[in-house]
Amino acid sequence: MKVVIIGGDAAGMSAAMQIVRSETKADVTVLEQGAVYSYAQCGLPYYLGGIVDDAHELIARPIDFFRDKHGIDARIYHQVQSVDTEHQTVSGTVLDSGETFTEPYDKLLVASGAAPIFPPFEGRDLAGIHVLKTIPDAETIAKDLEEDVLNVTVIGGGYIGLEVAENLVHDGRNVRLIDLAERVGNVYDAEISEKIAAEAEKQGVDLVLGEAVEAFRGENGRVTGVSTDKSDYNADMVIVAIGVKPNTAFLAGTGIHLHESGAIRVDPYMQTNIDHVYAAGDCATQYHRIKQKDDFVPLGTHANKQGRIAGVNIAGGSKTFHGIVGSSIMQFFDLTIGKTGLSENEAKNLGIDYRAIGFETAPIAHYMPDSRPIFLRMIKEKETDKLLGVQGAGETGVDKRVDVAATALYHGMTTHDMENLDISYAPPYNTAWDPIQQGARRL
Repeated sequence: MKVVIIGGDAAGMSAAMQIVRSETKADVTVLEQGAVYSYAQCGLPYYLGGIVDDAHELIARPIDFFRDKHGIDARIYHQVQSVDTEHQTVSGTVLDSGETFTEPYDKLLVASGAAPIFPPFEGRDLAGIHVLKTIPDAETIAKDLEEDVLNVTVIGGGYIGLEVAENLVHDGRNVRLIDLAERVGNVYDAEISEKIAAEAEKQGVDLVLGEAVEAFRGENGRVTGVSTDKSDYNADMVIVAIGVKPNTAFLAGTGIHLHESGAIRVDPYMQTNIDHVYAAGDCATQYHRIKQKDDFVPLGTHANKQGRIAGVNIAGGSKTFHGIVGSSIMQFFDLTIGKTGLSENEAKNLGIDYRAIGFETAPIAHYMPDSRPIFLRMIKEKETDKLLGVQGAGETGVDKRVDVAATALYHGMTTHDMENLDISYAPPYNTAWDPIQQGARRL
């Protein structure tokens, strides 16, 4: 059996390893557009901040591991440009030589990931303007930072934008963050966003909200500033981090069904609507258990799970992806911010009759010297009493509460169910009533 995999990162290589470890005698070819396999994209901001010394520390497995140890035909600089699902071939260009290639397949996995969104702003080709998605991107930014770059503007107030801002401040830069939204971190409810904004102000990040970037200004071919619909700002460097879109344009004309986001629609077995074609990771949909519909939530955790499941099924097994509940977490200076399930805005958009509360409490016994307040926001469906979502912000204890809530959401628990959870307690670790249970009682 000839298996072709498009993409050599989390989903693609998780699948490849499942296939070669199975009893199936499969010939596996991986076509990777770049030169790096299996790396941790989420660690890139921490390389810019000097927390990770060498970008290559982010590589989980070198390419020789796949080639020499497991016999995978792992190719680099192979950009796929079209797929012929009728004749079962994949075609494209070898970027470092300009040669073209056509590869036949018996089964195909599309794990092409996602690409940074970079609108056609005037001046976008000026030197000093960057996106951050790959190790080469990070190395280019780091090299550029070695120059006399003091004032950096980050475009976008989502996860990557906030993490980049934090790490550049740690690296001694002056950071301005511009976002079109009226509040930073707008995937969260307003009370959480307010805490992110307060932390940004505390750490010296200049937040410019509710302004649309229109152009970049420059001198001698290098960026010197950013123009919005309301003002002009000076900048020695710009990093654009306004989100990603699935790499699926090369599938035009294949008949493969796409989600409104551009991601490939897959069933629980990671199969598309076309025979012998699978998809996984940041180019594919994820079924959202709370929304009860396909969603596009590109995270490494989902990519690894979906890739593993696709590999098992390509090799003849039968394994399903049970969906997501929308969990994420990030660090922003002294603050940890986490979310699982629905935000209030998402519940409104779904037409759910809900009740929400926000409250501050202690994540450990209040008399312990390390006790710091934690703020939680919880939401439930009125009719069923089922938990719908939890968000948290604080210096400590957010991760534990988000993960407990994610488990409760996965199993469809009610707030009454959560009151009865047997959660561990000792003064350095918790309160007699865990904050999640306090919230459940209030709801």
